[in-house]
Amino acid sequence: MGDSTTADWVRRFHPAPEAELQLICFPHAGGSASTYFSLSQRLAPAIETVAVQYPGRMDRLHEPLVDDLLQLADRAAEALLPLTTTRPFALFGHSMGAALAFETARRLRAHSVSPVALVVSGRRSPTRQRPEGNHLASDEDLLAEITRLSGTAPEILGNKDLMRMVLPVIRNDYKAIETYQYEPGPPLDVPIIAHLGTEDPKAPLADVQAWSELTTGPFTLHTHPGGHFYLTEREAELAADLARLTTLTTSGH
Repeated sequence: MGDSTTADWVRRFHPAPEAELQLICFPHAGGSASTYFSLSQRLAPAIETVAVQYPGRMDRLHEPLVDDLLQLADRAAEALLPLTTTRPFALFGHSMGAALAFETARRLRAHSVSPVALVVSGRRSPTRQRPEGNHLASDEDLLAEITRLSGTAPEILGNKDLMRMVLPVIRNDYKAIETYQYEPGPPLDVPIIAHLGTEDPKAPLADVQAWSELTTGPFTLHTHPGGHFYLTEREAELAADLARLTTLTTSGH
């Protein structure tokens, strides 16, 4: 499916080889593996955070961007498969990363591999489609959307040279998530745990609750004060909840 290796896709900021659980984290649209540096620090050494680095950004800048979410899931699953045989793992994704984590879980299942849980954040269920066209918007309108969601540091938003570099990546990822079409299939059989900000325009409560339809396992929903990037302010609470995933490694699903 691709010629990149596991090492190309994986960043471990706080290696914890003795940890009983790996948490594989998928960034939001326009994000990179470094998004999860602070969370990784909070979870180590009990949980080893494995942050996914998508092609076409940071140290993978030389590689072509991927604007098809299903193709990205194909490649991510292929690259991550070797990690899943060493110890239990969970998948976490925020926004676009949530949909990608879900599609990656479906592909891993084809190899008879399952996470102990799928944790989704700031994203409606894939079954709740909504027409969106931000990837077709002008640079100005796309910038306005990014600013509205408060997911990009003000110092980057105010730097025209930096934004000129970042905008193509954001537009690419918006295309990937906005053109993504859920293909019906058998539900997962693992716990799905959802997190959302109560003021998030991208993830209405009813649309997030619909994740429950995508698994035969238990579904849990956590709400946090804040908007789409609630996790910036509520990272300690999120980390505390993620730390409880270690109980699933001993109790089973």
